Amino acid sequence: MSQFTSGFWDVYIAIISVVSIVACAVFLRTQSVRKVSTIKPETTGHVWDEDLAEYNNPLPRWWSWLFYITVVFALVYLVLYPGLGSWPGTLGWTQVGQLEQENARAQAQFGPLYEKFAAMDVKALAGNPQAHAIGEKLFLNNCAQCHASDAGGSRGFPNLADRDWLWGGDPAAIATTITDGRTGTMPPFGPALGENGTKDVAHYVMSLSGSTHDSIRKARGEAVFKSTCAACHGAEGKGNPLLGAPNLTDKTWLHGGGEPTIIQTITQGRTNQMPAHKGLLSGPQIHLLTGYVWSLSAPLE
Repeated sequence: MSQFTSGFWDVYIAIISVVSIVACAVFLRTQSVRKVSTIKPETTGHVWDEDLAEYNNPLPRWWSWLFYITVVFALVYLVLYPGLGSWPGTLGWTQVGQLEQENARAQAQFGPLYEKFAAMDVKALAGNPQAHAIGEKLFLNNCAQCHASDAGGSRGFPNLADRDWLWGGDPAAIATTITDGRTGTMPPFGPALGENGTKDVAHYVMSLSGSTHDSIRKARGEAVFKSTCAACHGAEGKGNPLLGAPNLTDKTWLHGGGEPTIIQTITQGRTNQMPAHKGLLSGPQIHLLTGYVWSLSAPLE
């Protein structure tokens, strides 16, 4: 890969950019020269409606000057801003620098407001209209891409409004989830259980939530479940928030609850990751977002 990171490409890009701009100016100049002729004006040979001819005249002056202005603008831009390989530009502008400046201005403007709400507990935030509105904006900007704008989730992304929590739904657990993220892993058991063993366990799992199932397979799968799956999901299949192991008895399915999907989950396993937001949001912002998310499923007195 060294051929793609050498200084040659910086020079190559710079030369191509400058030559292209200058070539446009030269071409424009050659097409703008006016020739005085005493003979019949030259045409391009294109004729419409028998007598409507296209003359080979220079470009209009106003159009030419607009083109010259764009050429000058391009050259000035390449001097002031990055665009010529590794040349940083005389202004020293960078995307990261602009982002940091905008974040600093936003912090100066909204920081006091965030600090005010940081002193309130989550229940108070959930009942405060202004805090709720700010939390909703934070949610739409940072969370709705996965959990949907109404927090209803989708296949593989939890519904945050149904009181069914993989890692716990109290304010502290929600804040930890947003801050540090979560990684939930269901290991694949297909190779260990085999096709029939997997199907037996699937029917036992279906029976836990009252779904239609094969009673014979359910009976065979119960023992396998208690020796293989209960370590995470519990002996009764009600899950374990400390491990992010879902409750299998409540008919709430993250990836779907039909027989084919359950068999696929047992056979291949699942891995879900909630990214950490502590590098994207400040502490007060996470606190406001926690209040909003908690309010979606918690009854307010």
